[in-house]
Amino acid sequence: MNTQPRLTPWVYIAAFLIVVIWGCTFVQTKVLINSGLRPDEIFTLRFVIAYLLMLPFSWRRLFLGSVKDEVTAFLLGLFGGSLYFIVENYALAFGYCSNVSLIVCLTPLVTALIVGWRYPAERLGKAGAVGSVVAMAGMALVVFNGNFVLKLSPLGDILALAACLCWALYSLLIKHLGARYDNMLITRKVFGYGLLTIIPLLYWRGMNIDIVIAGGVQVWGNIIFLGVVASMLCFLGWNWCLARLGTVRATNFLYLNPVVAIVSSALVLGERVTWIAISGAALILAGLIYIDKHRSH
Repeated sequence: MNTQPRLTPWVYIAAFLIVVIWGCTFVQTKVLINSGLRPDEIFTLRFVIAYLLMLPFSWRRLFLGSVKDEVTAFLLGLFGGSLYFIVENYALAFGYCSNVSLIVCLTPLVTALIVGWRYPAERLGKAGAVGSVVAMAGMALVVFNGNFVLKLSPLGDILALAACLCWALYSLLIKHLGARYDNMLITRKVFGYGLLTIIPLLYWRGMNIDIVIAGGVQVWGNIIFLGVVASMLCFLGWNWCLARLGTVRATNFLYLNPVVAIVSSALVLGERVTWIAISGAALILAGLIYIDKHRSH
């Protein structure tokens, strides 16, 4: 018997909007970095806001039902929060942007392989593999955007692959806990343990509060957007989508991330978009439609 919740158009709309918002965070983060904030400081500020806003709705229960579940929640905060954010940003620091973007966008495929290994019902199958190849080809066109220059950067590339693995492990672990606990509680745990595991880096590097205090509307506006919308609302919504669409089907929406990032960069930062990137976007959509159509049967 199929016990998965009934799918409605709202689930697809929610997943799409979340990916659009996450794709746009590139612009907000870049603005904050240009204002003098480090990536780990930005992560801390957005997770603090999200955690404090969620606390009034889930304060009655501090711990989960067992030590094993609590450890799993700790790993969720690590893999889906601090470690993912750190390795992705340091990949950009030590590697080439095009390489990192391309490798990180392999996250849906890596997630499908790991989750499919643990849950046979989530395996891609032949149709899913074909659709993934089409979507990845389109993703490569979007990422390079007409500049087909691929250089080797071992450290940056390894860190980018580590970011893929972090999000895949988050997707696997959230599937385990999400079936037994309230979404609000689990998401609060992710933010709490994400903050806890970023403390060693903040202790080592310190935190420049002066920039935050004197930043003005531009800084605080972007921080609030990242904390309230991109963190709290999007993590809640994403975990909800994972429970209804299935981990692999929901994660396939992340193929749209480079499309959103390049469009938002063109609109806000004035970066160039070529017909090659537009063709890539069309391929990504075709791949996603093909995957979803065949998984529905």
